[in-house]
Amino acid sequence: MRILITGGSGFIGSALTARLQREGAQVTWLSRRASTPAPEGVEVRDYASLWADDRFDAVFNLAGAGIADARWTRSRKQALRDSRLIPTGVVTDWIRTVHTPPRVLLSGSAIGWYGAQGDAPLDERSAPHEEFQHRLCADWEAAARVAEDRVPVVLLRTGVVLHPDGGMLQRLRMPFQFGLGARLGDGRQVLSWIAREDWIDAAVSLLCAHLDGAADAPTGAFNLTAPEPITNARFTRALADALRRPALLAVPAKALELGLGEMATLLVDGQCVLPARLQQRGHAFAWPTLEPYLESALR
Repeated sequence: MRILITGGSGFIGSALTARLQREGAQVTWLSRRASTPAPEGVEVRDYASLWADDRFDAVFNLAGAGIADARWTRSRKQALRDSRLIPTGVVTDWIRTVHTPPRVLLSGSAIGWYGAQGDAPLDERSAPHEEFQHRLCADWEAAARVAEDRVPVVLLRTGVVLHPDGGMLQRLRMPFQFGLGARLGDGRQVLSWIAREDWIDAAVSLLCAHLDGAADAPTGAFNLTAPEPITNARFTRALADALRRPALLAVPAKALELGLGEMATLLVDGQCVLPARLQQRGHAFAWPTLEPYLESALR
């Protein structure tokens, strides 16, 4: 099994690479620079090094700068777009010209596709709210769908991925350990999260459905979120409890809006996104509930 991954060195891509290698796959990373450090056994190619006679069984397209890593200035918004659309274009251009196309393209997206819609339950049939998050994800998905005339395309609408090695949980762990954990705004906004282990399991199961030649091999959008979204207040309590620390502070929503501008929507506006299509396929989550996951991950 030969798998091509963009974004392979990232928080999710690195864990996916390790899982695929354990299962015997030969993994190649596609990166802006062929000099990107990689684990033993992983080949790294730059964007100019895909050829018409290359053969990969599947492609994971996960490249993209962190949506919450910097304030959304005009230049940052362009960087977020470029970091997603450029590698997606490289991959789809190759798929449309390669002699033997892969069996599936599993392309990154995010629950930002739905926009901020409070505590309204959202599944893959839900309509979006028009805003920057939605436009970014919609354009990203449209760029991937260019390849649909040659391969099945699965869109991975990812929630907030949790694991101590990186992402939000790594950023919050130290302030919470020092007793500086804080509820954001009124704490009622909904967080749609997923344990990184469950993200990997779900993505690999979608991949295997295509590699196994299943008659019902999935296409289209899948929400990669845990089946039990939580409020910010509950998340704050759960993380503090897992670290055996108090969390008595609160950051007013207005302060977040003044400090972060438009990007504050990620923190003060909720999204209650449900993994309906995964559950319809009978997918079992190892960590459907937050508190047991944090207790296990942070022990």
